[in-house]
Amino acid sequence: GLYDTAGQEDYDRLRPLSYPMTDVFLICFSVVNPASFQNVKEEWVPELKEYAPNVPFLLVGTQIDLRDDPKTLARLNDMKEKPISVEQGQKLAKEIGAYCYVECSALTQKGLKTVFDEAIIAILTPKKHTVKKRIGSRCINCCLIT
Repeated sequence: GLYDTAGQEDYDRLRPLSYPMTDVFLICFSVVNPASFQNVKEEWVPELKEYAPNVPFLLVGTQIDLRDDPKTLARLNDMKEKPISVEQGQKLAKEIGAYCYVECSALTQKGLKTVFDEAIIAILTPKKHTVKKRIGSRCINCCLIT
């Protein structure tokens, strides 16, 4: 299944209930909303690292059709802001340990197939699994490569 969890603060305690058994996460932000870009690092990544630390995630820039929209650019300019660039998205993806960075537009459907193709690849790509092993009374982390 595919779940679109609410980003509102009211759902902070409920959202993690949908995380168990998740194979991949898509952390999305709007390329024309710098605050949503900032929330990736400040809110979404810490939440995933707490509740699903071993699950791969993609960073997804959305609304790319608005990156060159005159009204959107004027609104951003009034707030002394600019759209998030591809390079900024790639840099953040690397910094937060995302599987990859992809962009899309639901309006034009540009990049949508790539988002889901990359999500599938992230699920199927062999990765390191952390296995907790008890030695005596203390727990140690072992790396299992499959």
